[in-house]
Amino acid sequence: MSDRTGAAIRKLRLSRGWSLAALSEESGVPISTLSRVELGQNALNYEKLMRLCRALEVDLEGLVTREAETTPAASGRRSVIRAGEGPPTRVAGNTGRRTASDLLSKSFSPIVIDVTARDLQAHGPLAVHAGEAYVLVMDGQVEFHSHLYAPLPMGAGDGVYFDASAGYALIAPGLPARVLLVAAGETTFGS
Repeated sequence: MSDRTGAAIRKLRLSRGWSLAALSEESGVPISTLSRVELGQNALNYEKLMRLCRALEVDLEGLVTREAETTPAASGRRSVIRAGEGPPTRVAGNTGRRTASDLLSKSFSPIVIDVTARDLQAHGPLAVHAGEAYVLVMDGQVEFHSHLYAPLPMGAGDGVYFDASAGYALIAPGLPARVLLVAAGETTFGS
């Protein structure tokens, strides 16, 4: 598989108007695998590649042709986000605003979160979504919790890059804090 296989799969998926979840349902390939393949972080075995080709109604030659067509080009897309604007959303126990919500087929989903959960009980279940993510503390003090690591205290300007499929929680034990969460792909959060 070439490095452009993921880009070709993404192009075919988007041409059908499918989300990663829809392609996963049609092909039986897990969303997390699809996300990593489209991001060029993972290769597919022959069986999964053939399941994707069947779901996308393209033979292997058609996929290779799409690979050859995938060249990075400037899209000219832009989305201006003003302070306090964007549709409201919830990320587990915290509220926020989705940014760049006017753009479709994004490579990543940014959201500004007001961290108000004081402890894990107030937060509720860990937030989980496919792919990797990055959190940057913009204001205040935050604790980053996950199943895999000890709680990580973070202050303004601190960031953490992590696997969001492992689950995570953002807690503000003191005053409320504000963070920027950047999640891979078209991540949707509860409204």
